[in-house]
Parts: sequence; structure tokens; C-alpha cells
Amino acid sequence: MHAASHPNGEPRADVAVVGGGIVGLMIAWELVRSDRTVRVIDPDPAGGASYAAAGMLAAVSELHYQEDALLALMLESAQLWPGLLDSLPEGTRDTGYRTAQTLVLGLDAADKRALTDLRAAQARHGLEVEPLSVREARRIEPMLSPSLSCAFHVAADHQVDPRRVCRQLIAAIGSRGGSLVRASAVALLRAEPGENARVTGVALDDGSGVLAGEVIVANGLGASGLGGLLAPLESALRPVHGDILRLRVPDRLRPLLTATVRGVVRGHPVYLVPRDDGTLVVGATSREDGLSGVAAGGVYQLLRDAQALAPAVAELELVEVTARARPGTRDNAPLLGRMRDTDGESIAGLVVATGFYRHGVLLSPVAADLCRRVVDGESPSSLDAFHPDRFSQAKSKEPV
Repeated sequence: MHAASHPNGEPRADVAVVGGGIVGLMIAWELVRSDRTVRVIDPDPAGGASYAAAGMLAAVSELHYQEDALLALMLESAQLWPGLLDSLPEGTRDTGYRTAQTLVLGLDAADKRALTDLRAAQARHGLEVEPLSVREARRIEPMLSPSLSCAFHVAADHQVDPRRVCRQLIAAIGSRGGSLVRASAVALLRAEPGENARVTGVALDDGSGVLAGEVIVANGLGASGLGGLLAPLESALRPVHGDILRLRVPDRLRPLLTATVRGVVRGHPVYLVPRDDGTLVVGATSREDGLSGVAAGGVYQLLRDAQALAPAVAELELVEVTARARPGTRDNAPLLGRMRDTDGESIAGLVVATGFYRHGVLLSPVAADLCRRVVDGESPSSLDAFHPDRFSQAKSKEPV
């Protein structure tokens, strides 16, 4: 299909995707593959949380208590990643995808108790986690500290490089006729009459607009700034800032690590993700202190804890320090599906995909699949727990 122009000169598309991070780009790729015209709207594609993300596809390691529905979604998405990568055109498959094992480590006795409890929870969900002796862990990764209290092996968790994935998705979308609009969305366009009439497109900050049969809002924290029909998201989303480091491993220390290392150091989580370009990603803090820039204490904590697990980290070159805000929700689960009006009826033409918090990279394939199914007219049952207006709807049903 080819894009046409509205009589007013506004570009028309089958779908407008607001947000050019990994979630929005993955959705756009899924939709162009279904022979739809797609326009992705973002002033700085792949420059937000996706730029900072480490890219761990860690459904097993990321298990948290009382998140059963989210776990099922993560496991489903992890299974979708290989097929998604195979769907990319030749020449756009350099995504840094690695199936290297993951080691989960604890430093002291309290860390060991916490990770042992986590392993018990993982076992109850049928997730495979193998305990290792510290000696066995150091046989796999000789640069690990001998002072560890425990080690576990997770074979199912993998990784990608989100920056490379986003670059390749942009190229792939373009190869199928999709286009990128480097502008900010400021409002939704709606058909008249009626406050909750069908959404027909997006107004941009340069005074222009994009008309579309469907609008998918996938711009993270920016979703709440569109107001109007999306006003309920203002109280549903919160910024959770994270600091993340990138270090270069000198030739004499390569490979510093071959496995992804996830550790708990005196109660603080830290991860070390080796890249095939000789760099190491160390992250990430989780702050709700209002500081949008890099936190000095966060950098100190990450370096301290990374060195506790792998002492040679002190000999690496610190090449990048980044901070970004991740879109969190009250239950740490995404806001995903059709928006509903105050009567609980679905709003035609409007789909939301945000609130992915720390799981945006992992969940992007399943989010794309579900959004495409919604646009196709389906109502997937797996979305029932993730309605984008579930918090406001629940509040409206409280007795007075």
C-alpha cells in the first residue's frame, strides 16, 4: 500500500505510531509486515529509555512476586524474539542478539537468602534455575570474585543490544514503505461530534498533523502529556530514573566476561552485560528522586557493586554514563490495549502501549503482536490484566 494525502495536505496512513523507542518501532514493524501504511512519530527516535537499556531478555531472572500475569507475558515475548529477528530483511539483522548463559550471584549471606527465596519462587512457576558452587561459577567466569556467597545458572535468559535493534528496525520499516516523522505529538485528532468519538489522527508541534485509521500511543511517559482521552494516564504513569554505565575492556582483560551477570550486592541489584564489541554495560539504578540527570551516588553504587562481583572492573575505561526515565505504573505492568471511555466502552481508533518500566525491551515483540491483533479487530484475553485505563476504571467503580 502507498500513503495518500488528505485534502488538507495532512499525510494519511493506516496507522500512526506515536513513539519511536523499541516498543513503538517493534509495533510499526509488525504493522508494515501486515501490509499497512505506517508513520512513526518521534522527535528523537530511539533516544529515550531504549537508548539506555541494557537489553536483557530475562523473563526468568526478572521474576518478581505477585506478578503472575506479567510473568506469562514475559515468557511469551521471550519465545517471540528469535522469530522476530528472523523476520528482519537481510542486512538488518545485526542486533547483538546473544544466547550466552546468565549467572545470578550473591555477595553476602543475606544476598544468598534472598536469591534462594527467589529460586524457590521460580521453581514454583516451573522456571529452570540451576544452583552452582562458587568454584563452578568461577570456572565458567574466572574473573569473578572468590568472595561470592552463592551462584545460580539460568540458561533461558538472553540479550540484545537495544541501540542496534532500533537502528535495524528503522531501516526495516523504511524498506517496507513505512516512514518516520521527526516531530512531537501534542494532541489526538477526533471525528466530530462527540467527546469520545473515533480518533482520526495526531496533531504535531509544527502545526501539521497525521491522519490515520488507528493511532497507537507508545511514547512512554509522553503518553500522559497528550491529555484529553489519555488524561487517565497522568496518574497511572510515573518516571523511574535509572543510571547506567558503559565501560571498555582493555585487550589484556578480554574477555572479562562471556555470560551476563546479575548480582545482588548487600541487597542492591546490579548487572554486568558483556557486548561483542568489547564493552561492558553496568546497570542500573532505580530512582524516584526527581533528578533527571545522572546521579553521582548512582554511579558510585554501580561501580562499587560491579567491582564486588568482578574486581577487574576497576581497570576498565569508563566511556559513557547515561540516565533515562522509564515509564512505571502502580503494579509495574504495562498499559496495553484499547483505551475505554468513562462508560467502559472501547474508543475507536485509539490503542495504548506504554508503562513497560524495566521490561520494555523484553516485552516489545509481544506488545507488537498484541497491538496488531487489536488493530485486526481481535480482543486477546492476554490483555485483560493490562487495560491502559484499569486504575481509573477501578476508581470509578468504588462505592461512594
